[in-house]
Amino acid sequence: MTKANTTPPSVIRLLDTLLDECVQRDASDVHFAPELPIYLRIQGLLEPQTDHPRIAAEQIRAIADHLASLSQRPPLQGPGSLDGAVSSSSGTRFRYNIYRRQGKLAIAMRRLEDRFRELAELGLPDSLYRLCELSDGLVLVAGPTGSGKSTTLATLLNRVNQTRRCHLVTIEDPIEYLHNSALALVNQRQVGGDTEHFHEAVVAAMRQDPDVILVGEIRDLATIRAAVTAAETGHLVFTTVHASDCVGAIERLIAVFPAEEQAGVRRQVSMVLRAIITQHLLVADGPVATGERSARASSGAGAAARRSRVVTSEILVSTPAVANLIATEKSAQIYSAMESGTAQGMQTLEQDLARLMHAGLLSEASAMAMARSPNVLRERAGRLQRGGMPATRSGGRM
Repeated sequence: MTKANTTPPSVIRLLDTLLDECVQRDASDVHFAPELPIYLRIQGLLEPQTDHPRIAAEQIRAIADHLASLSQRPPLQGPGSLDGAVSSSSGTRFRYNIYRRQGKLAIAMRRLEDRFRELAELGLPDSLYRLCELSDGLVLVAGPTGSGKSTTLATLLNRVNQTRRCHLVTIEDPIEYLHNSALALVNQRQVGGDTEHFHEAVVAAMRQDPDVILVGEIRDLATIRAAVTAAETGHLVFTTVHASDCVGAIERLIAVFPAEEQAGVRRQVSMVLRAIITQHLLVADGPVATGERSARASSGAGAAARRSRVVTSEILVSTPAVANLIATEKSAQIYSAMESGTAQGMQTLEQDLARLMHAGLLSEASAMAMARSPNVLRERAGRLQRGGMPATRSGGRM
């Protein structure tokens, strides 16, 4: 990492060592808390690193100030938390959150991908690349924290950058993946450094001749309103939302608005929505996945023998029929449209869980625990076993 003038060299060396170890051990996250072991999250499991000495509160404060300095943010002085992103000395990108616990600072850092993956590598269908060709509208990527939403968006934006002569503006907090202009002109703006608020940046972006806008997350009424307006006025808008399924993502957007506005907002969303991708990361515990890990372990592959994870996804494409269901508040019927919409690239969660089971990547117990309707999942899995519903792709693993 670039040395900050006021940071002791020993603190910089310590941070670099820990982040390098995170990369070497293929961990997704590293956690620092005063007088506690350092924790790494490896394939979804938190593991205390007892071979490292515990870090004192003063060292964590120094690391926190160093991270803030690297991302050109003021250090966290009072209550609250601070987000940012930095690159390690090896060039790996990390997102961080500095927060207080019992009056002292703690830090959580998430390792970001060091390259742009293809959709197939993520376990998502290549048909989603068609979203990158749209001229306007709203594309949502939904899922819980840590489900890979940012990675999926980075893959889609990289495709835009490589294939379209357009102006791509991103508004993020923090900037996670760095996109160097290729065929597209890319301008990335960070909330807190380049702009004060998401909604202000979206409004400003519409005066910057954009073709494609990424809004890192739509969290509040003003940002949602600005994103919908941008999609209405001829821009392609990508964004993320925390929701567990596609219908939930729609309802979450609309529920933010005052009750008297919701009917009108439903009509707006029905007109501008193009697609929703909802994804979850699950442990790959099917017979094929566990067999491969056993083989790697026998060959001395080390970290490669650890648990891997798979993405299961639900995809909604806004056809005229789906748009009408959204506008008329018939959300419960959207799942039926998704079931019958495979030709348009749609799939339900149960259809994708059945695919992962059929491919041997997910155990029946894990799939059933994730499914909204275990009975529907059993029926879909039975179809695959009888050869009645082809599995169109293999499951990508992370």
